[in-house]
Amino acid sequence: MIRRTAFLLLAGALGAQAAYSPRVDLDAGRYLKAQAEADAVLARDPNNALALAARSQALTALVRLPEALADANRALALQPGLADGFLARALARAGLALQQKNLGTLRGVSAAMDDLRAAVKADPTLAAAWMALGVAYQQLPGILGGSTRRAHACAEALDHLNPVKGATLRGTVLAMDGDWSGAERAFGTAFAIAPRDPDLIYAYLDALGSRETRKALGEEAQKTRLSQEATRLLPAARSNARALSGVCDALLDAGRGQEAWAAASAAIPHADAPSVLRLELGKIAARSGVNREAGLASLDQVLREPLEGGTGGYGTAHWRKGQILKDLGRKAEARAAAQAALALDPKDSRAQKLLKEIS
Repeated sequence: MIRRTAFLLLAGALGAQAAYSPRVDLDAGRYLKAQAEADAVLARDPNNALALAARSQALTALVRLPEALADANRALALQPGLADGFLARALARAGLALQQKNLGTLRGVSAAMDDLRAAVKADPTLAAAWMALGVAYQQLPGILGGSTRRAHACAEALDHLNPVKGATLRGTVLAMDGDWSGAERAFGTAFAIAPRDPDLIYAYLDALGSRETRKALGEEAQKTRLSQEATRLLPAARSNARALSGVCDALLDAGRGQEAWAAASAAIPHADAPSVLRLELGKIAARSGVNREAGLASLDQVLREPLEGGTGGYGTAHWRKGQILKDLGRKAEARAAAQAALALDPKDSRAQKLLKEIS
């Protein structure tokens, strides 16, 4: 809270704090905006726990994990029991645990699960925590608390808060469990309510392109469906970078790299997060081999400018650049790109593999 002695200034500060609501931007994937607004709040009031929690979540999405964990811990120290703080710490802990790739990973994941459970207990309306908890329950083995039954319970809790998110989580869980027909019904329920929802479009196409769905449908049938559904959903996704990246990934997996490139390129001028689509162009060039030089130029621009969160960060851009350079036979530059990725995360297995391939 902003400290002022004058009553009117204090009342104004209280009103400003009440108006501060970072969940909307965080839920929409506007992490750079959420970080900037949290920074502005913290410049006025360094002890604003909600702003610290919001900045932590944004920093996790930007792959600045130690800073994210520090902000989350400080938020909870200032306001024990803050649901947003528990969610922030869970996300940071999970990210750091996945980076460690050792026994500490198990401890970190277990602690993150504890925080997610604490978040939904502290505020049962925190949809992002229910989503994260549901996916975690389905992904983790039973020894770490994983449970398909509990994952579905999270989807049921979301049904009462946001039916679209509830059905999206249910579809994701069913797809991860290998039940594509059930997943398709759940996603269909969500599309009937919100046919242009960007998170739904992304989650649906991601589930359709998964290994589990490939086993259920067969490789060729999966490719056919990916191509059909990406084409169908492209008009609804054009202005949202996250949704469009899902469409482009589906086209890429279906073997339509040139069409994926065209879709991403055309959307950049009016997309909500152009940096996400420039990174997508780099991925398309690296995976399909189309427009490699233009893909390199796009990645160079990504590395010069602020990159929206939820994309894997600058390390991913360096790695994709290295892949393209290797395929072009420019080994010294490819090695430098892989080393740049490893400078950001020394345990980046993708960059390590690329470096070995070059050597």
